[in-house]
Amino acid sequence: MKRNKKIILGLMLVIMVAAAISFLIFNNVVNPSTDQTETSTFANNSSEEASSTTDTSQESSSEEPAQQEENPYEGEFELPVKNASGFAPIDLDVKSEADDDAKTQETLTPGTAFRILQEEGDWWEVESDEAKGWVQHQYAFINLPDVVPSAVYNNTNTYSSLYRSSGIDIPEVTNTSLYDGKADNERLQKEEFVIPVLYTTAKKINDAQSQALENDESLLIYETYRPHNAQKKVYDQLTELADENSTVKAGADTAPWEMFWFIHDDVSNHQKGYAIDVSLAQIDEQETEFYGDYSVDVVKGYTEYDMPSPMHELSVASAVFTAPVTALDPDAWKEAELRSEMNQAALSLQDYFVNAGMTPLASEWWHFNDLEAKDQVEDHESDGEYSITDVLSSQP
Repeated sequence: MKRNKKIILGLMLVIMVAAAISFLIFNNVVNPSTDQTETSTFANNSSEEASSTTDTSQESSSEEPAQQEENPYEGEFELPVKNASGFAPIDLDVKSEADDDAKTQETLTPGTAFRILQEEGDWWEVESDEAKGWVQHQYAFINLPDVVPSAVYNNTNTYSSLYRSSGIDIPEVTNTSLYDGKADNERLQKEEFVIPVLYTTAKKINDAQSQALENDESLLIYETYRPHNAQKKVYDQLTELADENSTVKAGADTAPWEMFWFIHDDVSNHQKGYAIDVSLAQIDEQETEFYGDYSVDVVKGYTEYDMPSPMHELSVASAVFTAPVTALDPDAWKEAELRSEMNQAALSLQDYFVNAGMTPLASEWWHFNDLEAKDQVEDHESDGEYSITDVLSSQP
């Protein structure tokens, strides 16, 4: 009997041990440890954070860049003179200081380009490949697009000349390039025509453009400085054509007009830097452009008005008045009789330039002279025996 009890107790002990082992195994499989659970939870949280970070990054990358605010320059031009290109139209002395009596460090030869660093009174501090110092700006050219970028520039004489006479092509001139006149312009961030003009005259042209813009119009600038050899070629070819063609002869060289009213073989106001050939256009589209810290509304689309004649038509068809009027008197033209062909667009153009202080040329509706600038450079006039092709402009 005792033996049976021992056997029963042994069996019960075995069953209890087996049950305990089964319980432990079951808990490990079904209920993982606390450490494992925390690790899993952290991993899930990290994944969510990573997802959140990725989403934020995507949102950030899709944001549009901040737009630069319009900031028109408030000065004599649309952009500062600083860092614009200038040119020496004569042998131009570079002084060590902004003073006539200062030491001359270098003399720039005609056609030399420089960058304007600053203006002080009647002087510019400039830097060229040859020198750095001060020059008297009344004797210097400035590149007009650098300070009046809103206007339209189209110097056809640099790629396909429009010169004709009585509507007849001038051999070796019409549709040809008479000289080089376009360059990469860092300041304007594009290739642009080089339009040199005396500093005093540039201010008046800017004034005329400001008036035009108020009426949703723009100057369409064809030419300022013209090398003398290019002009001489036109004169020689037109003279030869007139000798052979009676229509051309009658249009360009019949009293009271003579051929020199339409093209000179001598040095003209274009070489001297105070003349401009210009038309007028209706603005169709403008776009705000940024140059450094400043903004300018630049003409992007335009329609040129019909004028009394095509640009650079060298005949009486282009005349403003019925007879010649001296080009050296700022008031003589006021008493002259207008030709009936002078339309409203041509008269508006004339008003803009007269109001700006320039004088119309009797023989060409597109031509205006700055007689104030003429007086300023009377003893230091350019002869035009050079080309201007380099531009050293940078952001203002």
